[in-house]
Amino acid sequence: MNTDVTIIGAGPTGLSLAYALAEAGLQVTLLERQPLEQLQNPTFDGREIALTHESRRLLQQWGLWAHIPEEEISNLRHARVMDGSLTQGMFIEASLGGQSQLGWFVPNYLIRKAGYLQIADHPNVDLRTEAAVTATTTSPQQATVTLANREQIHSQLLVAADSRFSTTRRAMGIASPMIDYGRSMMVFRAEHTAPHEHIAWEWFGYGQTRALLPLNGNRSSVVLTLPHHEMQQLNALEDEAFNQSITERYEHRLGEMRRISERTVYPLIGTYASRFHAQRFALIGDAAVGMHPVTAHGFNLGILSVKHLAQRVINAHRRGLDFSAPSVLRAYTRDHRLSSLPLFAATNFIVSLYTNDRARLPRQALLQIANKVVPFKKLVATRLTGL
Repeated sequence: MNTDVTIIGAGPTGLSLAYALAEAGLQVTLLERQPLEQLQNPTFDGREIALTHESRRLLQQWGLWAHIPEEEISNLRHARVMDGSLTQGMFIEASLGGQSQLGWFVPNYLIRKAGYLQIADHPNVDLRTEAAVTATTTSPQQATVTLANREQIHSQLLVAADSRFSTTRRAMGIASPMIDYGRSMMVFRAEHTAPHEHIAWEWFGYGQTRALLPLNGNRSSVVLTLPHHEMQQLNALEDEAFNQSITERYEHRLGEMRRISERTVYPLIGTYASRFHAQRFALIGDAAVGMHPVTAHGFNLGILSVKHLAQRVINAHRRGLDFSAPSVLRAYTRDHRLSSLPLFAATNFIVSLYTNDRARLPRQALLQIANKVVPFKKLVATRLTGL
């Protein structure tokens, strides 16, 4: 079988790229290991995505935004970064970034469902579910994917969108060292008695990191990071003891807290691919850059990778050029490195400093100084809005 572009992985980035390329007239084959039911009705996974203004604009451009229920979209007005016992820390107002709010929160599973709905009936997209890839090869002429049923799919370009643990990336010989942060992250929704005023918290404690993502009403997404063994102990608690523990961990600043969704635990692993492309091959999303969640920019970088690759491929295609030529893919890598590398490095610096409990005084001093430096806060606000 011949197609223009083969994409492995039907997560939000793979689905978005498939739509963007298909709308430009390219024939796209999208391969996904999970059954069709998981794309049509994905289950809640606990993750709330902080979308920048640019990410929302792109989701609107690609048609996904229209499929997300309005009641599931919550405003991110401002952000507060705290350390230890600090009650103020650094406060980032949206106005510093020239906006009325920093962004929006949307459940991850609904973005994936929206992506599926947008490509489900598209004439230029061939979606294959329960597709097991056994081999991937490229040559100067084409890329070839072999499936478990021995079918071969030939295309001009092969794209990996199959997570930060990408087997396709490994098969193509691209190294991507893993950074094990030695922590686990738990996410769930909670109700609380005190209002959050749509302010997001990033709260670095000693031995734990707490985040609060404001949802509509007196509800929030709780993101808690702990060493693995402590997370296992917390996860084993019955409901009443669990709710009491969470209330105490947030020092009653939101009043009484009660879990209202399933709790999900993820290991914290970061990765940054040594290259974003090879011969007739490109990486997008987490397959290219897997971020620590502390700066809440992992999904936004994934969406930017789709934007950068789609722009380069579509521009070449419209000019009648080889859209997977080395020059096109090198330009994509350059675009996405400029967007991702400074943020990846800054994120890892923040993680190394603010999870080092021996650096308590420098941590708090840095936040207090940063809160007084308006140009720095403007820079942070601009990065958070994505503009």
